[in-house]
Amino acid sequence: MSTLNIQKTGTCCRVIGLQGDSHFLSRIIAIGLTPGCEVEILRNRKRQPLILFARDSMIALSRKESENILIKAL
Repeated sequence: MSTLNIQKTGTCCRVIGLQGDSHFLSRIIAIGLTPGCEVEILRNRKRQPLILFARDSMIALSRKESENILIKAL
């Protein structure tokens, strides 16, 4: 188990957990990143937002947000 922010570009993984306050959780769930969701890291460059593909959509997350998403690499 690791966090989304440390994955390399091109990695496919599955969301296994979310951590954070209620505002963060409601935002992440609203965009479709729920436990069990598969995601592909499209871009992960230092000091830039993380770009990922999940549920037929491209999603941008801040570095801080991506630290709170627990994943398992596929």
